[in-house]
Amino acid sequence: MLKNRSLIEPGDFSQEEMEGLFCLAGKIEDNPEYLRDSCRGKILATLFFEPSTRTRLSFEAAMLRLGGSCLGFAEPSSSSAAKGESLADTIRTVSCYADAIVMRNPKEGSALLASRFSSIPVINAGDGGHHHPTQTLTDLLTIRRIRGTTENLTIGFCGDLKFGRTVHSLAKTLARYSGTKMIFISPPELTIPEYIKDMLNKEKIFCREAERLEEVMGDLDVLYMTRVQKERFFNEEDYIRLKDFFILTAEKMEAAKKDMMVLHPLPRVNEIAAEVDSDERAVYFRQARYGMYVRMALLASVLGAV
Repeated sequence: MLKNRSLIEPGDFSQEEMEGLFCLAGKIEDNPEYLRDSCRGKILATLFFEPSTRTRLSFEAAMLRLGGSCLGFAEPSSSSAAKGESLADTIRTVSCYADAIVMRNPKEGSALLASRFSSIPVINAGDGGHHHPTQTLTDLLTIRRIRGTTENLTIGFCGDLKFGRTVHSLAKTLARYSGTKMIFISPPELTIPEYIKDMLNKEKIFCREAERLEEVMGDLDVLYMTRVQKERFFNEEDYIRLKDFFILTAEKMEAAKKDMMVLHPLPRVNEIAAEVDSDERAVYFRQARYGMYVRMALLASVLGAV
């Protein structure tokens, strides 16, 4: 169904197609031998023009566990982009060597541009502050596997909501699920973009904004923490002023529901105190592992292994 399809934004896959990926990822988690070597002979190109740990390594681990191979670069200085090569030419070239491309780029719209010059599927691993669809798949799989459902949940997004591409992608996708409520918690300078709020209002999704985590903690089923991203700021003074605006502590967790989940796309800086890691509701490292499973399911589907 997804063979040879690109994934640029979450809306590229239907809700039914995403559910199929979640079911496939669940089978992989339950049976590590499932689909092993199903992509033998296939090559994944990982083109990271921006730093990454989890996304890049989880994609590479996913491909290796499927029996395939990887090539690519982890920073643009090791590619011909450092010599001034255009993105279009890079993509045309890499399309000659691989069966699929995973790309992260700091410029919004770069993944869509790449897909127009590629002869093989392109998977967006983050384009500036725009989209990060495979993180959204990771987030939803985590909620589904731990909570058992992705419906009738109140999700709180906390931190940098203005530049946070993971927040933008997840909020847009959660609007598809019935009974969803969203609470956006941020300082005034980092509020959720108007186009996201307009979309949610159009879909008649309940949402509201807050400036203090404490005032909404008891209402949440899921708390999605994010870091304030230094790389998105042009003014370092603004970054320094805002970076510690919200810090989740064990004391604040006392007001949360017993079954609330704390997610974080990572990396964290200091927005979640280390003391919270021992709380069973803190599932962000489990979330990182689910990222590998759902990317295995995605690659197997896009490459026609299932």
